[in-house]
Amino acid sequence: MTSSAQQTAAPATTVRNTPARVAAWSAAMGVSLIIAVFLTPMFWLLYGGIYTFFMAVFGIVAIPAGHLGRIRGKRLGGRDHGLALLAIVTGWLLLLCVLLIVLAYAGLMIGLTALFSFAS
Repeated sequence: MTSSAQQTAAPATTVRNTPARVAAWSAAMGVSLIIAVFLTPMFWLLYGGIYTFFMAVFGIVAIPAGHLGRIRGKRLGGRDHGLALLAIVTGWLLLLCVLLIVLAYAGLMIGLTALFSFAS
């Protein structure tokens, strides 16, 4: 009777790949910001810098956390290994989007400056 009591009292320990989950959540938040850009264009016009900054932050967090998640996934026998890889790829795509947004904004400002300087 003591062995069955000990079995029910012992908590089931599940090993989690926390870095992979952090990376996945960070990548998901960055993707949700990209979706928010298209769903709320007025907020994008008002707060575009904040959206872009947080996209960069989420991408920067997703990449190293994803690498840590892949390392931990190898130790855990493949647990959340693919999730970590998805977060790494998404993190790099987020940084690519941030780079394109910054270059587009800089090009717009340079173009408007040239247009107004030639007009006057």
